[in-house]
Parts: sequence; structure tokens; C-alpha cells
Amino acid sequence: MAEYDVVLESVHKTFPGEVHAVIDFNAEFEKGEFVAMLGPSGCGKTTILRMIGGLEEVTQGNIIIAGQNVTDLPPSHRDTAMMFQSFALFPHRTVFQNIEFSLKMQGLAREERDRRTWEMAEMVGLSELARRRPHDLSGGQQQRVALARALISKPTVLLLDEPLGSLDYNLRQTMMVELKKIQRETGITFIMVTHSQQEAMSMADKVIVMSDAIIQQTGTSREIHEEPRTKFVAEFIGNNNIFQGTIKSRSGSIVFVESEDATYYVRIPEYVRTVRVGEEVHFSVRADLLHTGEHPEMANRVRGNYITTEFMGTLETDVFEITDGFYVHVEQHRHLTDRVYNMGEAETICWPAEAGVLLEQAGK
Repeated sequence: MAEYDVVLESVHKTFPGEVHAVIDFNAEFEKGEFVAMLGPSGCGKTTILRMIGGLEEVTQGNIIIAGQNVTDLPPSHRDTAMMFQSFALFPHRTVFQNIEFSLKMQGLAREERDRRTWEMAEMVGLSELARRRPHDLSGGQQQRVALARALISKPTVLLLDEPLGSLDYNLRQTMMVELKKIQRETGITFIMVTHSQQEAMSMADKVIVMSDAIIQQTGTSREIHEEPRTKFVAEFIGNNNIFQGTIKSRSGSIVFVESEDATYYVRIPEYVRTVRVGEEVHFSVRADLLHTGEHPEMANRVRGNYITTEFMGTLETDVFEITDGFYVHVEQHRHLTDRVYNMGEAETICWPAEAGVLLEQAGK
């Protein structure tokens, strides 16, 4: 049986004026798990993080950390630490003094403080900078200090609020790897809030996608990427194309969806329990599962006019307009196609029946 460091049971948060920030949030975070709560601004993810840390009161529900119900306990009585986007370092203290701060507040003997602080400084690669002050450090080095200071007390849970948000692109790429490595080495449960799908999908063992104060989907990065359940998740995660149409018939695990431009073969995932003929539905197809040109072995095809190409190294995404204002993205390795389009040029786009995923409809 899995051992849970954090359990949230039907947690609600309502602010004055009947503003529902979090609605019926249920989740279980295993010991040593890296969890990312992902969603747009205002979806409730930061409020959840603050409620776990005790910085925000719970309107309804329970929060359990390491088997103890902490719903009504102050932050100091919860075995958590929090790392903020701003880092919030003490400017007049050295790196060493910043890292050891919580141990000093706990009253640990100097010898023990020194030993643990040097170990932590070594883990995050700061031992040679221990005597410097924050203003002498780069953004990445400051982040390491904030991380070390949060981890030094060995909390059950580390809460991270947009920890990479203030870093530039290259440094963020480096820190994603280092953050994951440190999490694995310490075995501490990390719960991170982010609006970046790259950060969530790259680092997290479990991803919780939120919008409008509710959980849209929970799963591994692969599950979220390959099997989006709702239109929101399909639009928010990855490079998915969203199609709309009416169900005309069903054959086993395949439905036939008719739209203005074509009739499509679409796979019904196991979690979609109700499929009605005549119902208006949405389905998604990942950009990397689409193919340009004629492919007779593939069940689905549609015609589009070339608009532009998005260049991303060896990967390129060609954009085609199917109908007025409806664009389809086709992600391909350029060396496999070696095709250059002219603006407005017509092309056939194909994909197999199993590539399209029927999405759960709103209210179901």
C-alpha cells in the first residue's frame, strides 16, 4: 500500500464575495513524489499550495500531512517548507548563514549546524560561495541558496511556488535538471506550482491540471500528454489539434464524427462512458501524429492551405488553414519530409483512426 505524505480531502476555498478559488480538491501525494500543479493564472493552484503550508485557511475539507490532520494548525506546526519565486533571501547574511538559518532557530548546536549546512551547500553546489552575500550571486545561485535553506530542516514536504519563474530560458533548463536531481537525492516530497507545461512535464512524477478552481485531470506526464481528457487539457497541454463535429455512428471503440470539412474516425478512450449519436463533440489529435501528403493506409484525411512554419531545431511545425480561422498544426522532423511550401498551397493531412481521442464533454 502506498505511503502518503499529503492527502487533501474535499478541500474548498471561498473568499469574501462568494469567490470560489478552490472547489472540491481531492488528491493523494505519495512519499518522495514530485507533484506539479499546472494551470493558468487564477485557477486556484497557488491557493492550494498556501493552504497546504498553512498560509491560507481552509473553508471546508481536510489536509493531512504525514498522517496528521493539520487543517487548523499554523505553519510552524506543519512539517513543511516553502520556496517562493522571489527567493526572499536575507541580503546581509552570507550564503552559509542563509542556509543555516532554520537550524539556528531550532537551537541546534553549532557543530551540528555547521556539519549539516556544509553538506547542504555541497549538495547544491555552493560550498565555494559560502562566504558571499546574495547580491554577489547570479539568479541561479540565489535560487540554489533558497532551495538549500528550505531543505536544510528536512521537511516532509517542500512547497515550491513558481520556483523557476524569474530565471532566463537557458538557466531555467539547467535548473529543471538540477531540481529534479536534488529531489531524487533527498527523497523529499516536492509540490510545485507552475504555469509552464514544460516545467511540469519535465520534472513531475504526477501532474495535476487545473482550471476554474477545479481539477481537470491528474496523471503522469505521459498520460496527460497522450490522453488528454477534456478540451481544456487538450488545448493547454502539448501541441494538440482540436476538432469539432457530430457523432454519426459508432463501431466498437471507434466513433464516426462528421463536420463541415470531413468525416473522421475517432477512438473512444476507456474513461468516456457515454457516447450518443447526434451529440456535438470535440476530439484531439496530437500534432506529431499528423502526416502531410497522401497516406492511403490512414483512415482520416483533410485538405488545408499552408500558412506558416514554426521552426524548433530539428522539429518543425507546419500550420494549415482547414476552414476560415480553423488551423491545424503538423509537427515533423524536417529531414524526413524535406518539403518547402508556398503560402496558400493546398496539402492533404492524414492520420490513423487511433490517433484521434474523443474528449469528455462539459458537465459529464
